[in-house]
Amino acid sequence: MWGIEKTLWTSNDEKGFTISTDKSLLDTEIIYNFLSKESYWAKGITKELVIESIQNSILCYGIYQRNPNEDFAKQVGFARVVSDLVRFSWIGDVFILPEYRGYGLSKWLMSIITEHPNLKGTSFQLATKDAHSLYAQFGFKPLEQAENRMARPLDWQVIYEGYKLNE
Repeated sequence: MWGIEKTLWTSNDEKGFTISTDKSLLDTEIIYNFLSKESYWAKGITKELVIESIQNSILCYGIYQRNPNEDFAKQVGFARVVSDLVRFSWIGDVFILPEYRGYGLSKWLMSIITEHPNLKGTSFQLATKDAHSLYAQFGFKPLEQAENRMARPLDWQVIYEGYKLNE
């Protein structure tokens, strides 16, 4: 198995939302605008780095109002997964546009992501400031033995230098 099959899910209600893992359907303008202007975790990120993060992620999930394969569909949410598809998975950049919150889309999205056959049993990690109760519904817990874990801090300056974006 070399690669992940593109998959599409359609809601069974009158709202007609769709989730797809087809990266070619993603609206990078919507993703960039949300992450750079509205998120607390990537505020100010450049469009180039948003595109790189999408390209370098094993799976990206777009949520659309309507089916993007059949007609014009507006992207209303997003999440991306970095994983080796065996032991480790990390989920990030999860969002639903504010005007589409309250429809259960984040729960639907998380159920699809956590039930993916290649992600289901992996050690799934994430960071959140305000959505603990959402993620707890899908088996996420505070880190056990946090004293045994380490992290190297994010350094935006070094990232921009590596991508030659600050010249």
